[in-house]
Amino acid sequence: MTDRIRVLHHDGLTFDVLDEGPRDGKPVVLLHGFPERSSTWRLVAPLLHEAGLRTLALDQRGYSPGARPRRRRDYRMSKLVGDVVALIEQVGEPVHLAGHDWGAAVGWAVTLRRPDLVRSWTAVSVPHPAAFARAMKTKSQRRRSRYMLFFNVPLVPELSARSVGGRFDRSMRKAGMTADEVERFRREIVEYGALPHALGWYRALPLLKPGSTDYKTTVPTTFLWSDRDIAITRGGAEATREWVDAPYQFLELSGVSHWIPTQAPDDCAAAIIERVLASEVGA
Repeated sequence: MTDRIRVLHHDGLTFDVLDEGPRDGKPVVLLHGFPERSSTWRLVAPLLHEAGLRTLALDQRGYSPGARPRRRRDYRMSKLVGDVVALIEQVGEPVHLAGHDWGAAVGWAVTLRRPDLVRSWTAVSVPHPAAFARAMKTKSQRRRSRYMLFFNVPLVPELSARSVGGRFDRSMRKAGMTADEVERFRREIVEYGALPHALGWYRALPLLKPGSTDYKTTVPTTFLWSDRDIAITRGGAEATREWVDAPYQFLELSGVSHWIPTQAPDDCAAAIIERVLASEVGA
């Protein structure tokens, strides 16, 4: 019987891992986004377990208390990818991968750099990085991404998040979070001390080499997007098809905001399960 993985030691850091479901189930690694932790999968994971799958949800770099380096360069994409690769290697076999928001960005990069470790890939909300980069040439996507500039201002985002109901909380509500989700953000990110380090992901973006992700993934992929996502335009979502050289499915949810794992968990789980089953049959 496979041992549970509770912690991951990598790069001098210690990460928390939530390993649940049947121990002998096909492993599914779940990557959360900003500003959330592994609990973003709390409604999705039980549905995957019912389908016989084992889930490993990682509190990623900056979120786990033992994995909060201070330097901006410690949050480069290569570092984020390395953490996920280390977890998969500890699992001991290729995994099915799913990621939401920033977790999707990291997941795309894992499929590009280490496709040998990924049996299937379900991206939630965020498109292939090359499709997103092209979308950024449009006024619509640049307008939706203005918050990234705010997150790059030293200390100001952290200070704004100190006030309950302040600018940061209001921006989360505007982005589609419910009042309960904002409260969870305050408890699991702000009070937990993760916010300054989670913002490091955005602050390391200028270190990303242009064009470094301009090639296709070869991993069987499902991309799940919602039409009320205020962060990602339809153009970037639909263009993702051009960047997958493998079986691909684009699924669109109607009337759902950016926060698909918590607001449409049944649809999210179904997309992951369908992709896993298709990939296993094709093995």
